[in-house]
Amino acid sequence: MRKIRASDISSYLYCQRAWWYRQQGIASKNTHELAGGRDLHQQHGRAVLASGVVRALAYLLLLAGLILLAVYLTLQVL
Repeated sequence: MRKIRASDISSYLYCQRAWWYRQQGIASKNTHELAGGRDLHQQHGRAVLASGVVRALAYLLLLAGLILLAVYLTLQVL
């Protein structure tokens, strides 16, 4: 018995004809465009990951600055 995957259901709901072609083993004619889209998605994913890393670094630097400010002000009072 063949397992039905969530991606199969999603593909079928998006385009029943494309799903049927894939089931028949018929290759898509627009593989070049699909590859271009995949590349764009990968580039976007890397950019999102990089921005997350930069944001985390910014928060760490802000926290370090606040700690240094607190230490400085504490030493000034003493």
